[in-house]
Amino acid sequence: MNKSLLAACAALSLLAAPLQADDQSALAEAMEEYLEFTEYGSSVMLPEQIPAEDWPNILIIDTRDAAQFEADHIPGATNIEWRKVVARRNEIPREQPVIIYCNTGSLSAQAGFALRLLGWNNVRILQDGLVGWKAKGGFEANQRAIEAAEEASAS
Repeated sequence: MNKSLLAACAALSLLAAPLQADDQSALAEAMEEYLEFTEYGSSVMLPEQIPAEDWPNILIIDTRDAAQFEADHIPGATNIEWRKVVARRNEIPREQPVIIYCNTGSLSAQAGFALRLLGWNNVRILQDGLVGWKAKGGFEANQRAIEAAEEASAS
């Protein structure tokens, strides 16, 4: 590591030091409360859980970068990169269902965790992201799952 970078890191840590004690306690408490009272599935949605007719009522946020969004995305999605979700939180309603996704679910899970800590209880992460959504049939994933279950029970 070069000396300039090391010096910059040290200076930044000194600037942040006065904020650490109280702010970290409050933040840690909020995270602890969230993690203790949240069920695993309460913030995750599978594509097959959403009927095709419900998708138009959901705000879909693609948390990938603009180039990935431009190349391919769920139709109707809004692009807010995962790093910008907290800064742009005022664009995200609290009274409408919100689904966020990335390619596989890992970056959107971080953004979703931050939003949930800030009180957006209506935000869900699309399990397996865009890759899983496509593999399971996109907007038709719910219907495909119903048909597969019916076939299995008929056998």
